[in-house]
Amino acid sequence: MARTKGGPKQLKRRKNILAQTKGYRHGRKSKKRAALEAIKHAGAYAFKHRRAKKREMRGLHIIRLNAALRENGFKNYSTFIGLLKKKNVMLDRKVLSEIAMKHPESFKRFLAKLS
Repeated sequence: MARTKGGPKQLKRRKNILAQTKGYRHGRKSKKRAALEAIKHAGAYAFKHRRAKKREMRGLHIIRLNAALRENGFKNYSTFIGLLKKKNVMLDRKVLSEIAMKHPESFKRFLAKLS
């Protein structure tokens, strides 16, 4: 029986792999073995960083909120969060930080009602 090497199917596979690594540098964009390795790492990093992004954004919201609170006379962020819990206000940090950033007058009125 004659040996087959893959032909069109193998070419299509390699083309698809190299299409995924378009824009990569050095051999990772043009060599199949290096490209496969790069794709695997990229996928792992993408998975990990999708979760890390959520943590980073929460931290950013807290920093923005803390800055807005200090401008408006609150001592710190933790006392504000404690006050929100006590008053049963169900707004999350993202919404509060966006209000503080985009609508500072509304945020000031909100703080006045809260205190």
